[in-house]
Amino acid sequence: MEEHLVKINKWLYPVSFLYGMGAGLRNKLFDWGILRSKSFDIPIVCVGNLTVGGTGKTPHIEYLVRLLQDKYRIAVLSRGYRRKTNGYVLAGPESNARSIGDEPCQIKNKFPRISVAVDGKRVRGINNLLKPEEPGGIETILLDDAFQHRYVNPGLNILLTDYHRLFCDDTLLPAGRLRESEKGKSRAQIIIVTKCPADIKPIDFTAIAERLRLYPYQKLFFSSLQYGRLTPVFPESGITERELPSLKSAEQVLLVTGIASPAVMEEEIRKYTCRMELLSFGDHHNFGNKDIRLITEQFHKSEGEKLIITTEKDAARLAAHPAVGKELKKHIYALPVEVKILQDQEDTFNKIIIEYVGKNKRNSIFSEK
Repeated sequence: MEEHLVKINKWLYPVSFLYGMGAGLRNKLFDWGILRSKSFDIPIVCVGNLTVGGTGKTPHIEYLVRLLQDKYRIAVLSRGYRRKTNGYVLAGPESNARSIGDEPCQIKNKFPRISVAVDGKRVRGINNLLKPEEPGGIETILLDDAFQHRYVNPGLNILLTDYHRLFCDDTLLPAGRLRESEKGKSRAQIIIVTKCPADIKPIDFTAIAERLRLYPYQKLFFSSLQYGRLTPVFPESGITERELPSLKSAEQVLLVTGIASPAVMEEEIRKYTCRMELLSFGDHHNFGNKDIRLITEQFHKSEGEKLIITTEKDAARLAAHPAVGKELKKHIYALPVEVKILQDQEDTFNKIIIEYVGKNKRNSIFSEK
């Protein structure tokens, strides 16, 4: 397995110690029943992580949507990070990144038939989704990024960890990126090592499994990201989809990202063109007029054939921005990404999910720890 340098700010260890005491006490209060977790009568699947930053939660939520949407009436519930609204909001045809957040907006645009809602208080959000007057009669709920939101007791917890920054190599905030101690992994029934390279070797699977030190009741899977066709962010501008390999060596690409880890996407695009410039913003960055001017200036610096490529969640924010000019719209593409389960374990993973959701009584396929 290739070695990755995980940056730890050791001088912040004293602050991390204090943070860990607070996070640990909070978890103990839930374990002791002083703070209460609420269970519900329908299957609830939580997808989350132990760290801040991107581990690929949204592509994995979308994988579950594809798996379940033709069999069950499902809903996705998210916090709606950096939205401009408050409380519970059920996504509708007019919803955009400002009203529900970029990732929920992305999911709703790709899967218009499912229910997508946002609420910082997940218990309230679930209760609203299950109200008789809500359309659809929800049969199962996917919780996005709610592993630390312990007021809800999901029937199935899926914990993600980035291949390039395994939680066993990390430490607590602010010295590292862990939101809580590695011990928190005990609440998950499934752990997925995400963003694995395409050429990962069989010996790497064994080495990672040993380092993660999972419990007997936990199932371990590995996944990688696969990129799809370049999709126009503004289809009304007249441009059409194109394959990523259609990029010409002389074609200048401006990659615009507002995600935690753009390196994987950058590496993928460089396979097809050596003329690429990265314009990287912070995770979930809210593009302002100044940012749009910067993107426009950077784009017009290049001569000849050129285009802008961005992520799907950044596209959700750019599509709703009034400052994007008509000329720029003709050149902006989003690069979709999907998850692939490795080691020929896709059928096994799918079976676990489908069997769990198919049960009326949660936690029936996993014994109590």
